[in-house]
Amino acid sequence: MIRQFAILIRMIVGIYIDGFNLYYGARAICGRSTPGWRWLDLRGLAERLILSHSRWSGSTETRVVYCTARISGSGNTSGQQDQDVYLRALRAAGSVDEIAFGNYVSRVSTSPLATADSRGRPVIHRPSWPIMVQDGAGAPQADARFMASVARREEKGSDVNVASHLLIDVLETRVDAVIVVSNDSDLEFPVREARKRVPVGLVNPTAGFPAGRLNGDPAEGVGGHWWHRLSRDELCQSQLPASLGRLSKPDEW
Repeated sequence: MIRQFAILIRMIVGIYIDGFNLYYGARAICGRSTPGWRWLDLRGLAERLILSHSRWSGSTETRVVYCTARISGSGNTSGQQDQDVYLRALRAAGSVDEIAFGNYVSRVSTSPLATADSRGRPVIHRPSWPIMVQDGAGAPQADARFMASVARREEKGSDVNVASHLLIDVLETRVDAVIVVSNDSDLEFPVREARKRVPVGLVNPTAGFPAGRLNGDPAEGVGGHWWHRLSRDELCQSQLPASLGRLSKPDEW
């Protein structure tokens, strides 16, 4: 009863952001070379989403956890510098409560040659004229596959950090509701468990279809759940001040 009364006076909303998912999703929504969206005020965006898309009553206090990975300067010096300025700006503006770091892993990957269909799923290419694969006797091998070996840099840890912080905060009753900013279907389990205990808002930060495994019933568990796809206007209208002390937004941002 005491906790229910507290919710009516002040609702603490935990915001858990997959930085990798948000960045590349926002870039697809707004355009890679388009300025005006990168200098994102994460707390401001969260508060805008709560006001516009939730039906949660009472005043709210936000706890923002930003899960990302540091860019390596060895292959992207300017990217590392810009990210460092942004992370310091988030802290200076009080736009985050915690930044949880994963890491980038470089590896060589071998995969069949493919293109994406309308939903982004791979379509494997097979030999066909005018380019055909033949066996040693010169017979066409239409069932063969073209293989490519490529260098890949993968971000690791953000989804695990989102899931971990989300569940710890919910299970230790630090928050009364949560918003998850990610379209990663690997978060199905922690999101489903969270819905049993607190209202959950799912924000798809990508231009693609929402991950089906993150869907559900607004009334399941404790109820009060909602879903939303992030828009260009929401991104562009939720920006940090251009200058924060000695920190300034990069010109192209």
